[in-house]
Amino acid sequence: MNPVDAAADLIATGFRRMVSGDPDGQPDWVRDLENGADTGYFGPGSAPWAVHGSLPTLVGGVRALLLQALHPAALAGVQEHSRYEDDALGRLAGTTQWLTVVTFGDQAQADRECARVRGLHRRVKGDYNDDGHMRPYSAMDPDLLRWVHVAFTDSFLATHRVWGGPIPGGEDAYVREWALAGELVGVTDPPRSVAELEQQLADFEPVLRRSDASQRTVRFIRQAPLPLPARPPYSVLLAGAASTLPAHYRHLLGLPSIPLAVTKPAVGALLGAMGAVLGRQSPSQRNARRRAARLDAAAAG
Repeated sequence: MNPVDAAADLIATGFRRMVSGDPDGQPDWVRDLENGADTGYFGPGSAPWAVHGSLPTLVGGVRALLLQALHPAALAGVQEHSRYEDDALGRLAGTTQWLTVVTFGDQAQADRECARVRGLHRRVKGDYNDDGHMRPYSAMDPDLLRWVHVAFTDSFLATHRVWGGPIPGGEDAYVREWALAGELVGVTDPPRSVAELEQQLADFEPVLRRSDASQRTVRFIRQAPLPLPARPPYSVLLAGAASTLPAHYRHLLGLPSIPLAVTKPAVGALLGAMGAVLGRQSPSQRNARRRAARLDAAAAG
């Protein structure tokens, strides 16, 4: 291996180690994606494979965290039951695991992963201060589950719209197909089109607000405790995420207004460079495609 390739391999391994939480950058759950009895709930050629298998999800993930900070009940659950301040990368790894396994795993793997998440949700409950009034919250609450789902769906779609490629079946197909993932963790009546997604987001607006807690969370997201080499590229991803948020969300979050005309080329260049280092497919995608190819060969033989 020449020095340039060796350096690229080192960077790729370091990145995957950071987002997966595994010292080798490929934990057991990634390796297990090569096994399984079916192509999963989505499969090759699906809209979720196209969206979640592309690097703009890095921007979408940051955007989703910012957006979720505007819901006081969701924020209370994260702050009181999550280790995000002590182990931000560990929480990132847990979220990455759910998204990846549900997208690329077979149905049994996805079901087990969703059962794990539902088990975590059952323990997330308590009370939060809502403008001087104490109100109960539970991560199993249907409205709260729907909020998390629509925030993620909208964020991945919004960032893919700017920096991603074509989506099989279009944006409506992504929202419709990914609704199943929401249902697997308990979401009722998830949106099944872009129009429904936008309407459900609008329905939440009376609940969303700026608070001391949301500002603390935004500060933490902006100053995430990442390894030193990761901080400059992360700041570019963060700027890109903020630029795709509607102006009234940015105002509530206290974020500066950065024109998309500025962030689009900057983030595009960064994602292009990362793609050159990481390769066109992640280990998760390669393992899932091997599983699909094995199943196709068995069916043909």
